Amino acid sequence: MSTERRAPLDRARVADTALRLLNETGLDGLTLRAIARELDVKAPALYWHFKDKQELLDEMATQMYRRMVADIALDPADTWRERLLRVNRALRAALLGYRDGAKVYSGSRFTGTAHARELEEHLRVLTGAGLTLVQAVDAARAGAMFTIGFVIEEQGVVPLAGERRQGYDIEERARRLADFPLAAEAGRVLFDDYDRRFEEGLALVIAGIEARYGIG
Repeated sequence: MSTERRAPLDRARVADTALRLLNETGLDGLTLRAIARELDVKAPALYWHFKDKQELLDEMATQMYRRMVADIALDPADTWRERLLRVNRALRAALLGYRDGAKVYSGSRFTGTAHARELEEHLRVLTGAGLTLVQAVDAARAGAMFTIGFVIEEQGVVPLAGERRQGYDIEERARRLADFPLAAEAGRVLFDDYDRRFEEGLALVIAGIEARYGIG
């Protein structure tokens, strides 16, 4: 038995193992039984740490967030635009690191309070730009919801980098929609060049926030 398998079983180790398996199985195939098998324990042993799969997903999402924060340096001198760009770019990169990463993250509840430090700093930048707290929360949420929703759709076509889901052949789609030239050509925008599309969508969100709240 390997040293890794003999390590004490705890919440962090179970979540780390689940995140590794996620790239192989996807969210639908990620079962407590499969995780237990990977850890070389019986499935009931996991219930000492997580009462159900949703609680495990919460811990996985929290671990994804911790890794995201560790990979970016939040600058207190950021303008509100820079902060929204920086945070949402980092969030997209973090979610794309795992098959179905956005689905795991969406709707999950962070465990503990470690995320509060970054949230406090994030809201401080936004309120410092002249937004009320309610406006700052709404602005931050609009950016995050756009990013999470965008990545859910992106991973529906490209589950992992270099992997494209069957049925999303752009040229084949264009041939089938040949009688509808605009709709046919739109496929090149809808189902390709996700980096450009993300940046354009995020720019639209930020422009909307600026126009809605009258901040420069």
